[in-house]
This record gives sequence, structure tokens and C-alpha cells, in this order.
Amino acid sequence: MTTRPAGERLLSLDAFRGATIAAMILVNMSGDHSHTWWPLLHQPWHGWTPTDLVFPFFLFIVGMSLTLSRRRDWGPVLARTLRLIALGLLVNFTTGGFTLPLRWAGVLQRIALCYLAAWAVRRWLRPRGQAVLAAGLLVGYWLLMTRVVGPEGFSPNLAPETNLSAQIDRIVLSGHLYRWTKTWDPEGVLSTFPAIATTILGLLAGEWLRARFTPTTKALGFAFGGLSLFVLGILWGEAAPSWLRFPINKNLWSPSFVLLTAGLATALFGLVWWVADVRGVRGWTAPFVTYGKNAIAVYVGSEVLAGALDTIAWASTDGVTRSLQERIHQAFFASWLPPTVAAFAYALASVVLWWAVARWMDRRGIYLKA
Repeated sequence: MTTRPAGERLLSLDAFRGATIAAMILVNMSGDHSHTWWPLLHQPWHGWTPTDLVFPFFLFIVGMSLTLSRRRDWGPVLARTLRLIALGLLVNFTTGGFTLPLRWAGVLQRIALCYLAAWAVRRWLRPRGQAVLAAGLLVGYWLLMTRVVGPEGFSPNLAPETNLSAQIDRIVLSGHLYRWTKTWDPEGVLSTFPAIATTILGLLAGEWLRARFTPTTKALGFAFGGLSLFVLGILWGEAAPSWLRFPINKNLWSPSFVLLTAGLATALFGLVWWVADVRGVRGWTAPFVTYGKNAIAVYVGSEVLAGALDTIAWASTDGVTRSLQERIHQAFFASWLPPTVAAFAYALASVVLWWAVARWMDRRGIYLKA
């Protein structure tokens, strides 16, 4: 990682990135997951909640950012990819209780692979080719998941344990799977390909932003394009004939999920861009921009701290072992607030804490890039 001043930046993109990271911390840092408000929980399987939007939004932003990047050579791109993977393994080690074996896949690992793939796509393909490739990835994934018998012999299906993606994860990531599922990984091998499509759609949005059109035309394009993708995602996931349908599913990163989330990201970014960069209404963006300038550093720091707080534990006088995180939650929040409110207040306090860290870094001109 390096410490250097930030270069010229697009305010709306920093604000959008910062809001996404703040949301990621909010949904990851509940004080008590058994009393978490439902919008701050992932959908267990088919369907979606607001929480399921956070990760694809960040991948979409990675794609948009590439259109503003000055990286032209493979060396720096590969170096950044490897640093992101290393940071992802560090996060897995800490959130896994500082124990082995280590989970190989993860959020930062997927970001790294999508970043590398999208950079290559932008270097060698024009926007029309990028759109064709994204469509091909989604259709190809749909065909594989719904038509191909897996290596373990299960017929094509979309059940958690026996779908093609889960079967491949058990072979390729054997012994290094997500500790909460144990038999498949939500950031697994096969589902990374439609995630690349999410990042390519971000590339296309960035190219649209750079195009020589009037701000009004661009804003209308973001709104219409976003709405169109959203509707296509809903139709593919819920209204298509049974032979064509692929339900909206974050764990499988289904094609319908890609279209729905990219559509919402497109429309919301367009709104942020219009308000902040076109109309010049910027005061509200300050806390989000602060987050956006050190997004990866804040995310890694929050995950490492959370892993440490969960791992440090000792027995109370009643003989029950409680983690440091549980003790902080009880002392400052659960002791006087209703359970759901207490869980949310702990998460919100985490957001404020890491904003303060990001603000301290920003004031000193410290910008840590993976």
C-alpha cells in the first residue's frame, strides 16, 4: 500500500463510493445479528433486500472508476490485484478467528478478479464489444447453471447444496470454503463470471459519463438505462417462463440479480451526479466523500477490528464466555435500548467511528490505495 495525495477526482463518484462503503459497514457491524432489522440482513436465498445491493454497487463503481484511471500497463494492475487478494486473505484470517485453514474466496478477492478482468476488457474492447461480452457472460452462466449436469452428478438445479456452482466450489476450494456455509462459497469460482459482468456494466456507465453529450442527455440516459436494466432483472427473475427464469439471488450472483442491481446503481449514480456535479448541490456529500477517498482502507480496518473484537473473549462471573464485542454492545447499547434498536445503534456507531478515522486520514492527506 502507498501513501500519497489523491489526484483529480469526480465528486459524485467519491460520494457514491463512500455511501456504499458506509452501507457496507452498517450491514456488517450489527451489534446482535439475532435482533438485526430485516433490511440490514441478506436474503438467505432467492429474493433480495437492500443489504444485497451493497456489494454489486461497489463492483459497479470499480468499473466506473476504471474509465477515469490512468493505469495503462499490466504491472501496476497486477500488483494492485495481488494486494487486494492479500488484504482479502488478511480479512478472512481475522474474521475467521485468527485460525487455519484459511478461506480462499472473499469480497476483496472477488473485487480483485473483477478489477483485473474489467481492466483487460476496457483495454481490448470498445463499448459495444464490452456490452456483448457482458451479455455473453450472463447468458453463458444461465445456460451452465440451468442446463449442465455437475461434476458430482446432480441434475441442473438452483438449490443451495447441489447447484453447479456449489459443486465446483467443493472441488476447487475444498477445505477452504466459507465457514458459515461449509459446502459452498458465496464468492465462489463460477459465480465470479457474472460478477465480472456487473463490473463491465459499470465500465459502460463510465463510458456514458465520458461521452460528449449534454448533462441533461446523460442524466436521462442514466435514468432510462437504469430503469430498463432493473425491469429486465425483475422480468428475468420473477416473470419469465419457467424454462428461462433465473431467480434474483445474491449468493448465486444470478443474471437477474446483475441486471437489477446494475440498474439501480446506474439510476442512483445518475441522480448523485446530477445533483452534485451538474447542479452543484454538494454540501451533503462531504461525509460520503471522506469515506470514498479511503474506501478500501476503511473496509479492511473495520473487518480486522471486528474480527479482533469477536475473537477476544473470556468468562464472566456467571461462567458464560462472552466476546469483547458482546461486552461493548451490552455495556453501551443493549443495557438501555430495545434489542433491535441496540443492534442498529452499535452498527451506526461503527459507521461514525470509521468516518472519524477516514476524516483524520483525509485531513493529513493520507490516501491508502490497495
